[in-house]
Amino acid sequence: MTAQFTPAGTLTAEDLGTIHLIGVGGVGMSGLARLFLTRGIPVSGSELREWPSLAGLRALGGTIHMSHEATNLDGVDTVVYSSAIPQDHLELVEARRRGLRVLHRSEALAAAMTGRRAVAVAGTHGKTTTTSMVTMVLQQAGTDPSFVIGGEISEVGSGAHHGTGEHFVVEADESDRSFLIYRPYVSIITNVEADHLNTYGDYATLEAAFVEFARLTDPHGFIITCADDPGGRRLAETLRAEGRRVHTYGESADADLRLTEIASSAQGVRYLAAIDGRSLGEFRLPVPGRHMGLNSASAVLTAYLLELPLEAAEAALAAFPGVRRRFERKGVADDVLVYDEYAYHPTSMTLALQTLREVAGDGRLIVVFQPYRLYRTRDLQEEIAQSLAIADELVLLEVFGPGELRQPGEGSAALIEAVPLPAERKVFVDSWEAAPVEVARRARPGDVVVTMGAPPISLMGDQLLDALLARTEDASGAATRAPGGASGGSMAIGGTVPGAPAAGGGQAAGDAVTPDGATPAGG
Repeated sequence: MTAQFTPAGTLTAEDLGTIHLIGVGGVGMSGLARLFLTRGIPVSGSELREWPSLAGLRALGGTIHMSHEATNLDGVDTVVYSSAIPQDHLELVEARRRGLRVLHRSEALAAAMTGRRAVAVAGTHGKTTTTSMVTMVLQQAGTDPSFVIGGEISEVGSGAHHGTGEHFVVEADESDRSFLIYRPYVSIITNVEADHLNTYGDYATLEAAFVEFARLTDPHGFIITCADDPGGRRLAETLRAEGRRVHTYGESADADLRLTEIASSAQGVRYLAAIDGRSLGEFRLPVPGRHMGLNSASAVLTAYLLELPLEAAEAALAAFPGVRRRFERKGVADDVLVYDEYAYHPTSMTLALQTLREVAGDGRLIVVFQPYRLYRTRDLQEEIAQSLAIADELVLLEVFGPGELRQPGEGSAALIEAVPLPAERKVFVDSWEAAPVEVARRARPGDVVVTMGAPPISLMGDQLLDALLARTEDASGAATRAPGGASGGSMAIGGTVPGAPAAGGGQAAGDAVTPDGATPAGG
């Protein structure tokens, strides 16, 4: 375990006093700030840009400093930082000089969970969506859980809430080993695949960390993992051999909660569920994708094991609105449908693109992809290239890898050559501004376009819609652009795109670009 992190103990959120969060505008940090504020704890934060989340924090009584200054720490007891913040950040240095309590985001979150039954969701893919589904099921059951999610549930507009119930649902990030801080009552592991090997070195070490995470589960609680995933299956076998309480879900014949008759279309996904051979009935989601059905099964199994009414799970999933940046519909312009999708690992990319193929129907699929991290793009180049080949047309931007140095032969110039598409159906663009131009040139009515990959690409959706709209107007000059649908609308950001990166540059925190000079923990 990384020495900088302290395992969860008896420290509570109220013990932290007045809290200051560095880089408070990112999704993860702003969610934590919202949680503390709604608990009545004084909160301040520092940022350099006016992110959409900041207005809500101010409305809750938070103090937001639009600069990074030593004086921002006056009257502060605890300073919270994320893995995006460099250790020589002036506010971190000043906090240590003053002898203030300094906590990693995960340590502060662990303090907020003290005294609650934590439901922690880990895994290489699907964490945010699964955490959101579990949260909505518990809410529907009337338990009023607290939650902190690494994204925002569409139409709810928040990734955090301080509830009155005994449960606390949290997304547990493995990228920097910080998930080993938590002491869950319920541990959900969606899958275990090779990623973040810059932290772990090799897959065996990564897999061992997931086993360690599961072992931290309360002996009176339980562990849930996917029987269809080879890594999840090995984990279940290891833990069951140790006598731990493990439950599985999936299409596999030996899964404890078994899914059958899964059907996915543009209108959503449905399946039948049974546990130990006993039917639990049919479950439906309004978002498409077999993988979405699989993620939801972990929420159904959680409800069953917590002895919550399954009618609540059925109703919550039927109304699930999706999560921003996870298959998010941005809008329609000139009869071209635009989506945004966070996937950047080849497995999740393949699942997302296969689902978008269903949505496209007879239309073509155009992918605007920005790879996330040079090491991942280099090490998984062949797998990423094969995923991108699902597209009909590919517009590729340079790798987003803040703090990384690109070596000769690395990056998107190498990746574009590896994608097995004809030369006329793929293009590498060396500037942000060139991508919407390429999309407008290539897209036809009936096509589906998706922006996919690193956090900054989520800011391009409105630009794509505007570029498509500029191609045509009706006879009266009225625009033919339609907003995002029920799965989440576009969020307008006026003027130029803040932080739109030059090739290979930029900063990120959560799903937004921030000025803090590093990448989010999940990067």
